[in-house]
Amino acid sequence: MDACVVVVEGCRVRLPESASLTAAQHPAPPASPGFASPGRTVLALAFAETIVWAGVFYIFPALLAHWEGDLGWEKTTLSGAFTAALVTSALCAPVTGRLIDAGHGRRLLIGGSICAGLLIGSVSFVREVWQFYALWIALGASMATCLYEPCFAFLTRTRGSEARKAITRITLIAGLAGTVSFPGANLLAELYGWRAATGGFATAILLICVPLFVYGTRPVPESEPAAAPAGGGKDGAGLRAALRRPTFWLLAAAFSMIALTHGILITHLLPMLDERGVSTTVAVAVASGIGPMQVAGRLAMMAVEKRVSMNAICGLSFAFMLAASTALIGAGAIPLLLFAFVLLQGSGYGVTSITRPVVTANLLGRTGFGAISGALALPFMGATAAAPTLAAAIWTVGGYDLVRLTVLSLVGFGAVCFVLAIVSARAR
Repeated sequence: MDACVVVVEGCRVRLPESASLTAAQHPAPPASPGFASPGRTVLALAFAETIVWAGVFYIFPALLAHWEGDLGWEKTTLSGAFTAALVTSALCAPVTGRLIDAGHGRRLLIGGSICAGLLIGSVSFVREVWQFYALWIALGASMATCLYEPCFAFLTRTRGSEARKAITRITLIAGLAGTVSFPGANLLAELYGWRAATGGFATAILLICVPLFVYGTRPVPESEPAAAPAGGGKDGAGLRAALRRPTFWLLAAAFSMIALTHGILITHLLPMLDERGVSTTVAVAVASGIGPMQVAGRLAMMAVEKRVSMNAICGLSFAFMLAASTALIGAGAIPLLLFAFVLLQGSGYGVTSITRPVVTANLLGRTGFGAISGALALPFMGATAAAPTLAAAIWTVGGYDLVRLTVLSLVGFGAVCFVLAIVSARAR
């Protein structure tokens, strides 16, 4: 067989002609000014997600007490607006997933963040309950286009096997969104009022977050070609196949319990601690500490992910959240357990933003992943939406003691559903 000779590190190496032909037929993609650095785009998306989460999601629990005191509306009334926003987000999620499968992810992330900035800025001007609700319902639609779910579906579609690494890096930084929002929003509200606080976060979204999404969603040289829609794209066959499997519904239930319990804790943590006589300074510190602990959990996951399966890591996160709820209950007698709660809840919940898309792809496949991810986001966001109002309703019946016991029970139920999902997938 004919051969060619190449020089590698000063050594002459003979290659078969077929190898040289293969290299010629499949050259490395040339550098192009239209491409962006893969590392820099991921970093841009990470900071964009941090700002949009802080300014659209965490700002609600951060300013809840200020709204209650200034506007004079009931806690259940205010929580209902956030519930309406998250219900809207959940209903929009399947449509968003299909649009991402169709190649419109970049437009969604950029356009959604622009709308989010304008809408959260408009909250600064509300005077009536109906205005508050209208804006938060519109914000819910924006959330469906620019928070984690659409961003990770976009990365899964465009980065292929590299998506998990990108998702992990994004969540390491964006996990600090709560740490930015709770002290930042409260500081601005104390100094200038809550209206200035919402205006400040709106400015950050429009002037910082949007340009970051513009850069972060640019194509990169090593991007894998988008998966062909056959079997799961336009005709939705991938989603229909997933819906026929018990694994899908068990995962939906398990992930929904994560969303429901964390939503209850985040939105009601400050009044929950206030009821126990914890000072505002300590309560804000506890709430702010959950974000860094999410990052710590993700770093720990990165250290062991080569030796431990993602399924096992996801299962371990349920165990951590069970322990966190137990610590929160015990903190009434032993206040130091609040630190254990922050550590366990933050790290346990923190890894789920990575494990959910990866476990979903592992158990249900990548075909039509955007649609499947969007369908799973519907109950997940629906549970998040129900959390503030459900917790307020439980509180009226049995106070926050009953709320804490409910959280513990729901996490346990989610853990059982997750184990059954793994068993169902293996049986198949």
